[in-house]
Amino acid sequence: MPIRAIVLDIGGVLEITPNLGVDRKWEAEFGADWVSRVLPVFRAGDLGHITLEQVHEQIVDILGVPAARFEAYMEEMWVEYLGTYNAELADYWKARRAEGYATAIISNSFVGAREREEEAYRFSELTDLIVYSHEVGLKKPDPAIYELCLERLGLRAEEVVFVDDVEVCCEAARAVGMAAIRFVDTAQTIRDLDAILERR
Repeated sequence: MPIRAIVLDIGGVLEITPNLGVDRKWEAEFGADWVSRVLPVFRAGDLGHITLEQVHEQIVDILGVPAARFEAYMEEMWVEYLGTYNAELADYWKARRAEGYATAIISNSFVGAREREEEAYRFSELTDLIVYSHEVGLKKPDPAIYELCLERLGLRAEEVVFVDDVEVCCEAARAVGMAAIRFVDTAQTIRDLDAILERR
C-alpha cells in the first residue's frame, strides 16, 4: 500500500534540542532530588491535566522558591525545549506536502508548547495536523495517540510513515502498523524517507 502521509516528531527531529544544562543549574540550587519532587506536576503538564499557571503555582509551593525565580527558570527551560529549527528537514517535508503527501505531527509536549512553537516556527503553516500530548491527554508510546492521528488524517496505518528520535516511540508506531524511521541525523532521515516513499 502506498505511503500517503509523513508524520514527524518535534523535539529532536523538527527541533534540534541540545541539553543546555538547565536541570543541572537547578539541581545545584535545590538539591539532587528536585526533579523527583516536581515530576508529578510536569507529568500532569505533559498531558494537559493542569494549566501552565497551575504548574507554576504547584512547583513554587513544592520547592519553596520565589515565583520570580521559577519564572526565570521556565524561560530557560523554554529556550532548551525549543532548540533550533531543523530547516533542512522542514523544507524536505514541505516539498513532499506540495507533491500531495499529507503531513502531521505527533509530539509529547507540555502546556504552553503550541503557543511557543507557533511563535518561533509556525508549525501550523507546515502541516495538516498537530497532535500534542497536552491537548489530547495521551503520550507516546501509547498506541492510542498514533491511532488518534490516523483517525484525524482519515488514513490506514499502512499509509503512514512516522519519524521520531526515540526508538521506543518508533516501535510503538510499527506496532500499530505504520512504517517508522528513527531520526539519527537529517541526511540519514531524508535518505530513509526517500527509500520508503520510492519503495511503496
